[in-house]
Amino acid sequence: MATRGENKNERCRVYDDRKSDYRSAPLNFGSDHENCFAENKNGFSAGQDETKGTPWDDLLSAFCDSLRTQDNKSTHTIRNYRNDIKAYLYWCIRENLEMLDVRHQQIRRYLAYLDQAQYARTTINRHLSSIKAFYRWLVIEDKCQSNPAAILQGPKQSKILPRVIAPRDMEHLLDGAKDANKTQSKTQQALKEALILRDDALLELLYAAGLRVSEVSSLELARLDLNQGFVRVMGKGSKERLVPLHQKACQVLESYVLHARPVLKRDSESSYVFLSVHGRPLSTNTIRTVFKKKLHEAGLDESLSPHAMRHSFATDLLSGGADLRSVQEMLGHSSLSTTQIYTHLTSEHLKEVHHQSHPRG
Repeated sequence: MATRGENKNERCRVYDDRKSDYRSAPLNFGSDHENCFAENKNGFSAGQDETKGTPWDDLLSAFCDSLRTQDNKSTHTIRNYRNDIKAYLYWCIRENLEMLDVRHQQIRRYLAYLDQAQYARTTINRHLSSIKAFYRWLVIEDKCQSNPAAILQGPKQSKILPRVIAPRDMEHLLDGAKDANKTQSKTQQALKEALILRDDALLELLYAAGLRVSEVSSLELARLDLNQGFVRVMGKGSKERLVPLHQKACQVLESYVLHARPVLKRDSESSYVFLSVHGRPLSTNTIRTVFKKKLHEAGLDESLSPHAMRHSFATDLLSGGADLRSVQEMLGHSSLSTTQIYTHLTSEHLKEVHHQSHPRG
């Protein structure tokens, strides 16, 4: 049986930037192609980073520093840039390509590699955006004469409406049954009750203010004004926004801050709102784990992500009559077109109601 690449008639999907899509073409990867596809989703073999200790490692660090100091990118965004570019550098090494000599045709080949590795089109577009930004920085720093990725376009993305949680399911999620088991020691029981209050407050805030997971994780106590009913959020690009909080959310948050947070804080001096059992800021991964747990307890679809709370926040506001500009401001979207996706969502809901309710529907 011929291995992959031995059959000269074998074809793969190659990205065609003229059509912003993929086309069938002869398979023409390097001899180590099979190993490339055995990598994990970060583009590296387990426990391996072939860029470490190379000049590229220093350049990548300098690039990430510029993203932080000049472009005010968040830690999460910078991490994505770093991972995307490392994956590309690693691929170049595996394909025996010198990155400074790469042409746009070879970057197009990399996009095809990502597609064949079953990356989502949104992820492929993000990788291309990261590569463009890195080459652009290299040109500015006189490390490279031109940006070979500049003329490339990412694959067309199908318009997928964001997933939301129905109002009745949202009520069930936020007001789910609590475990009343009190067979533990006083210390264990106090910790358990503190975690219940924390998780309740976490979900209330996600839905009440439509925050991103990274924004909740990095939220400091000084930015929470429960007396006035506002939260000051530091969003993408270090842009600050003020988001109102309804009375119920303020009550749940106040209960957590007064009664549960001191139990979790212990002897730490943490200024963050949401803390782990060790008194450290709650990580984004832990927030996702908490959300999955709450979905399970409520008997809801566990494939939903915490971002569904943000989608639901926007959709429910628009369904209730809020104007698009106000919702844009509260979400922290730089472009109104990003917020407009939720108008399509409410339109779909109206069509569904019409279909179910109209006598001739």
